[in-house]
Amino acid sequence: MHDKTGITFAGGTLDRAAHLRDDTRAIDSFRQQKNSKAMLIWRGKVLIDRSANAKLVWLEMDEKVLQSAPEQPIFLGLQNGHARFACDISTWTPATLDPDHQAKFVDDSEIAHPALPGSYKFVDLRMVMADLSRADAGDAATAKGIFEWHRSHRFCACCGAASVVSKSGWQRQCPDCNRMHFPRTDPVVIMLVTSGNDVLLGRSPLWPQGMFSLLAGFMEPGETIAEAVAREVFEETSVQIGRVDYLLDQPWPFPSSLMIGCKAQALTRDIILDPIELEAALWVSREEVMATMDGSNPDLLPARKGSIARYLLDQWLTDTLN
Repeated sequence: MHDKTGITFAGGTLDRAAHLRDDTRAIDSFRQQKNSKAMLIWRGKVLIDRSANAKLVWLEMDEKVLQSAPEQPIFLGLQNGHARFACDISTWTPATLDPDHQAKFVDDSEIAHPALPGSYKFVDLRMVMADLSRADAGDAATAKGIFEWHRSHRFCACCGAASVVSKSGWQRQCPDCNRMHFPRTDPVVIMLVTSGNDVLLGRSPLWPQGMFSLLAGFMEPGETIAEAVAREVFEETSVQIGRVDYLLDQPWPFPSSLMIGCKAQALTRDIILDPIELEAALWVSREEVMATMDGSNPDLLPARKGSIARYLLDQWLTDTLN
């Protein structure tokens, strides 16, 4: 088994207490208790205390800003026996908002709310993922993922009627056809494909200039993990691979995926690029990857710290990828 301490979002510590989600009396009581707290999300960004570099903010339940949430808070679970919730106040509009920041691959703007301390900022989790504690990152990923699901699943997939929130935020119910809908997680394979001393890297046209990473793609119905790895590698680069080994996984709340990390040995090296999927793909030597990691290779940007891609590359460089 691999040590996941180097992987962000895989360390949530809350007891999810699923048996309480349908207990409206208990949830209502938790909302009134002094030891209950809530995290705050705005348009996918999580409230972070920047005075401590990066620390997830848990607010008291009577904090005025929580009252601006258009829907009841989602019950995340228990922490040392005390309830933890999450609220989304995306309907709030700041006095100033730069659309250029929001159009970036990663929105690096930090938004302050006038009713909160100045060091509290709404931040894209990708900007602070390597600085958060494992517990903070895991708990924030849970809240971000479930709110994204609510945002994109407001209507019943069976009859088209508007659905309503139930089970303390962990279900949506259709009032017309009575169908129940549950949060989804999309499985994505991400693979370290090697050939001798080289690793196969690719880049999406949407990424920052110079950024390359491991190949990845969504699994399709009826596929095993190994089949998905082989298909994605071949579709994107025409490289054929042999045996596939599962290594470890990572929750990835952008918007709501599970990254399934694998390794594979290439059987061929010639790259024929699928320009729809990738802007570029290339074989990179171990020495070039090392130079990328220490910043001495200006042509390649390293994978983001805390990501499963960075972890797999780091383990490959140190020959600890079993």
